Amino acid sequence: MEWMTLASTIVGGGIATVSAGFHERRRWTRDRSDQRTEIRRVLYGSYLSSLSQARLACSVLARDPDASPDERRKTAWDAFEPCLSLRYQIAISAPTPVVTPAEDAFRRLRDLRDAITDGLLVSSTAYASHRTSYDTALLALRGAMRDDLGAET
Repeated sequence: MEWMTLASTIVGGGIATVSAGFHERRRWTRDRSDQRTEIRRVLYGSYLSSLSQARLACSVLARDPDASPDERRKTAWDAFEPCLSLRYQIAISAPTPVVTPAEDAFRRLRDLRDAITDGLLVSSTAYASHRTSYDTALLALRGAMRDDLGAET
């Protein structure tokens, strides 16, 4: 009878150890997933913010017909620069369904910036076309980011 008690104690200890290990692994996996989601949430917010600031700077330039070409170029490039490093972070941190619209929004904003540095003004139809193109790309990007983060619609 003594061996039965010993065997059941060993089996019970084994079950408890395996169960604790299983639960610890699940908690670790959940915590890691939550951490990755939070990192992406911060990155997405930073990227959207930098795009917004660059677009705003371009909009201000497009309303200033008196700005010199050098001033336009410098202001536009300075506003656009923060988007560059965040673009690469998105490329290595986000899933493809987010990277593709992020690249598209970046390119559309870059096209707008280039047109404005060449002298495009807000009163032109080309400006409206560039803005519509960018706004459409930005809407798609925000939707992809929300989907990736599991945000409710």
